[in-house]
Amino acid sequence: MLRSVGQRAVRGNFEDPRVTELRAAVSRLRRELAAYPGEFPDRAIAEDELAALAAMAATGAPEARRLRRSLLLVASSIGSVSALTGALTGVRGAVELFGEPPHPS
Repeated sequence: MLRSVGQRAVRGNFEDPRVTELRAAVSRLRRELAAYPGEFPDRAIAEDELAALAAMAATGAPEARRLRRSLLLVASSIGSVSALTGALTGVRGAVELFGEPPHPS
């Protein structure tokens, strides 16, 4: 189905809902982190990994293992900044939509 949007034709949006959720959760945490007035030692690491998560979401087909790695780095970088807990929980939930890690036999 083609729709006209302004001067361009756009096909219906068939984005994976998990990717949509990840994109929204990462965006929220990035905004909240940017607005957080305090400094903490690993803030740059958190910002870099959130940028990586956003880039993975932009591809439309992120790799679950890489998502979990980035989530771990973000969570450990933010540490005990309680003001960011809700947004971090949202990112964790979005990453979990991509499945559980394989369990060793």
